[in-house]
Amino acid sequence: MRLAGPGLPDTKVRATASSNLNPSHREKLWGMPAYAYCPPLKTNYFSFWKPGNRNEKMGNELFDFISKYITLTADEQRAIEDLDLFKSYKKGTVLLREGDVTDEYYFVVKGCLRTYYNVDGEEKTTALYTEAESVTPLCVTTRTPSDYNIACVEDSILAVATLAMEQEIFARFPRFESLCRMVSEELLAKNQSSFDTFKTASPEQRYLHLLNTRPDLIRRVPQHQLASFLGMTPQSLSRIRGRLAKQQVV
Repeated sequence: MRLAGPGLPDTKVRATASSNLNPSHREKLWGMPAYAYCPPLKTNYFSFWKPGNRNEKMGNELFDFISKYITLTADEQRAIEDLDLFKSYKKGTVLLREGDVTDEYYFVVKGCLRTYYNVDGEEKTTALYTEAESVTPLCVTTRTPSDYNIACVEDSILAVATLAMEQEIFARFPRFESLCRMVSEELLAKNQSSFDTFKTASPEQRYLHLLNTRPDLIRRVPQHQLASFLGMTPQSLSRIRGRLAKQQVV
């Protein structure tokens, strides 16, 4: 299976059986973005290293991530090293626009991405992704125009892959498929927990949860985008932050 990636409001993860529903039906039923479910495909955490001293640190970070799950053989490591997938993007770059279709998915090596909808002329941020998180647009699997956008919140370095690349590496090294499944299952559990927290928490509790679990987003994401992500107005977020500051919580 493939996950959209960790987030707070964007982690509307349901049981695997929900993948049998039409995406538009899911959106009507649960009142959530249709793309936020878990389609039955494999996550992609295996192919994000480019040889050369310039990217050595990024390669080491990826290998450290993989080593939490499996120990790579020399052949597997060389196969990863042969994949030239790193790309740099400037802050504000739109990777996917509403109405477009792409076959690319992303792994954040450095930087921050967000997904957002355009609703009555206003951008509604639904997810934020930072280092070691992946973003797989729903249109990669459905081949239908995207309902939402993906953009860089800050200058970012991404590993960009396609399903064809994934299938090639899986065919050569089937063990990577098991690795991706393990990571997917782990993320599914985390995402369900985050989703439950978001649905049951008050606006202030959502902010405190974010402060405790992903404090880097507070300083990295513009306040109006952060407020949208938390399901409130910028003014409400400002009041909450002011009140907590007086209480010396933040």
